Amino acid sequence: METAILEIPGDVFYATRMSQDQLKVELALHLFELEKLSFGKARQLAGMNVWQFMQVLGSRNIPVHYDETEYEEDLATLKRMRPL
Repeated sequence: METAILEIPGDVFYATRMSQDQLKVELALHLFELEKLSFGKARQLAGMNVWQFMQVLGSRNIPVHYDETEYEEDLATLKRMRPL
């Protein structure tokens, strides 16, 4: 898996008073809310499982948008994991 490095000036990072993991969660939530990331990709960025991410979305009143493409991706993943 390829990764990208995002540079944030130290004083800006420290001003957030968040850990790196907390900052990644906030970024994931924001990008998901803007529909820039799918549920799966946002969850991956946040480093959470499905239920954890759903819980955070619910606690923030962020609606889950789930389209046909994401359904098909999830279905394909399930088929790879366990034959129907």
